[in-house]
Formats: sequence, structure tokens, C-alpha cells
Amino acid sequence: MIDPALLPVSDHLRALRALAPVDAVRYAEGTRDPLVRQFGHLPESEYTPESVDRLARTVVPSGLARGDLAVLSIVDVTDDTFLGSLVLFDVTATEAEVGFWLHPESRRGGHATGALELAAQLAAGSGLDALTARTLTGNVASQRNLERSGFQFVEQVEDRTPAQELVPLLHYRRPLTAPRSRIRDPEYRDPE
Repeated sequence: MIDPALLPVSDHLRALRALAPVDAVRYAEGTRDPLVRQFGHLPESEYTPESVDRLARTVVPSGLARGDLAVLSIVDVTDDTFLGSLVLFDVTATEAEVGFWLHPESRRGGHATGALELAAQLAAGSGLDALTARTLTGNVASQRNLERSGFQFVEQVEDRTPAQELVPLLHYRRPLTAPRSRIRDPEYRDPE
């Protein structure tokens, strides 16, 4: 299970924290991006600031409280700007699947690999042994980010996305090790 007490986690450039109402506008904007629509396979077909606000106030806290779903924002630590989304889902006692996407204005800054590393630290700190990920065969950027972040290709199979589409997906896995130190950044503050 994911330990929400470890949030937020930060590498002093970006942080992972629970999706918050303050993220609603940029999250909704990001989901309209053609690449996010093509490769993100989000559970909903459309997001509005209002629907994201509801998500942040209902699904996010209950998933974190149960420890089986972490809908997280990737944010800039200097001004808390929403950079993208990272979700840990299908959480078991030993592993979780990770999915991620970046707002189009936040690409090419190393945020995806940085966020994946933070997710690995959070998962390891929560006692999980591995992270898994799936991506479309045509999503070369995602494949590169996963490989840079220590994920290893496992297999290609026809599988269902979170949006329930049956497509050829590449499966990846990253074994985890326990963190060397406490990962919560005492300098970073969640938005009010």
C-alpha cells in the first residue's frame, strides 16, 4: 500500500504531491493536448476544471487513505506550478503500476524521469518491491523515460489500458530497493 504520510516527495526541482483543486485548470488543459489524448489513456474521455476539482476533493483523498490509488501532481518546487500527473494504481502488497503525462509546456525539462524516480522512492518507502508500467508501442518518449528511470522491458502483449481499450502494449518493470533516508522534503509545503 502507498503510505500517504511520505507525501510530498521532492528532488529539490520538482515534487510529487496529491492532486489538489489548485491544479484543476492546468490539469484539464493538459488532458486536451493531442499527445496526452493519444498516449495517456485516461479513464475519462474529457476533463474540465470542475471535474478535476471534484476528483481532487473526493477520489484522491479516499484512494490515498486506502493506500491503493495515488493520483499525484508533478509540481515545480519553486512556485508549485502543475507540470503533469503521475498515478500509482493497481497497488498490491508488493507492487504498483505507474502512469504519467506532462503538460505540453512542461516537456523536455527532465520532469518525467525525475517524477518516475520520486515515484520509485515513494513506492520503496511504502514497502513495495516493484513498479510496473505499460505504454503503447508507438510512444517512444514514454519508453525512453521508463528506460532512463531504471524500468526494464518485460514483454509486448495485447492488453487493456486504464481507458479499457484493447491495444498492443509494452510492459515494463522496475525492482525497488529501500530508500537510504527519509524522502519527505521538509522544505516543500503543500498548497493551502
